Amino acid sequence: MQVEIIDVFSPRWLQILQNLRHDVYHLPQYIFTEAFRTNSKPEAILISEGEKTFCLPYLLRLYTGLFDKSRILKDCYDIGSPIGYAGFLLSDAATSEPNFLKAAIEQLITTFKARNICSAFFRLHPILNQNINQVLSSEIIQISGETLSIDLNLSPAEIWRQTRPEHRTSINRCKRNGYTAKIVDYKEYIDEFINIYYETMDRVGAKTYYYFDYEYFCKLMNLNEAIHLCIVEKDNEVACAGIFTECCRIIQYHLGATKSQFLKQAPSKLMFDYVRFWAKERGNEVFHLGGGLGAKINSLYHFKAGFSNQKHSFLTLRLIIDKEKYYYLVNLRAKTLSIEPEKLLNSNFFPAYRCEI
Repeated sequence: MQVEIIDVFSPRWLQILQNLRHDVYHLPQYIFTEAFRTNSKPEAILISEGEKTFCLPYLLRLYTGLFDKSRILKDCYDIGSPIGYAGFLLSDAATSEPNFLKAAIEQLITTFKARNICSAFFRLHPILNQNINQVLSSEIIQISGETLSIDLNLSPAEIWRQTRPEHRTSINRCKRNGYTAKIVDYKEYIDEFINIYYETMDRVGAKTYYYFDYEYFCKLMNLNEAIHLCIVEKDNEVACAGIFTECCRIIQYHLGATKSQFLKQAPSKLMFDYVRFWAKERGNEVFHLGGGLGAKINSLYHFKAGFSNQKHSFLTLRLIIDKEKYYYLVNLRAKTLSIEPEKLLNSNFFPAYRCEI
């Protein structure tokens, strides 16, 4: 097997993607934005054998802020996944041969260990990586939740029929009351979106993690034609807005927000209704809505389920590359937090030494 580590600025990255169906989360522009946000190094690994290829983007991280500075392991790293659903990409030849995937994962572990990487965590793509848990061991693959999507190959009538009655009522009411949805220029409206987004985060008491800074939203512009902003207006005032991505016939819901004064009218239902039919007209095949907050079945999940009953397992790939270092770091983190290591290990957070208990 041949192994190649690819820099995010290398033209090789986009050359590889030309031959693999991918999503926005695999684009170098997106990985670079995530690396900037998380203070990590963006890379991708390509493992190939003839026409069989395995490609995986990731974020290489140090252990900044986790332990007493005097006890940090030097030149030791772990790997994280960008926000969203990146996962790995397989060529058609690789997909038809499950043993190649198993061998590629083994090669991945060997390569990471040689680079002094302790652990690796990846959010897999619910569509591009579906049913991978039937191929890889349950020791490294975990079903971490459930996501929802809309099949855009269905007729408009069937898409509408699958919409929950109360959602249909809200959508029709919004239209009667003069609410209108449209796709607008991202750059022109991004400041207004950010204001509404922060208002929404304040209202729901969101964790600091979700307060993306202004530069983050600006860097998303580098996605060019892959990024879209939809707004819903009432009397020329923006009531709600959402960021959506489009890549290889896959639409993804990224972020959304609603002004508090319009919450009762639920304009976001009209927004999702508009985007799904807009996406269908553009020839897309699937509109992935995502899951609930923290991949749980909660109110956000219930809201999305009102548009479709098409479900996907949300899988995560969890690799302990160096067991000795991994458990050393778990114990070190436990001492930093003044708790027992078992509390971290039983948290289901991975890697356990990054748990925020």
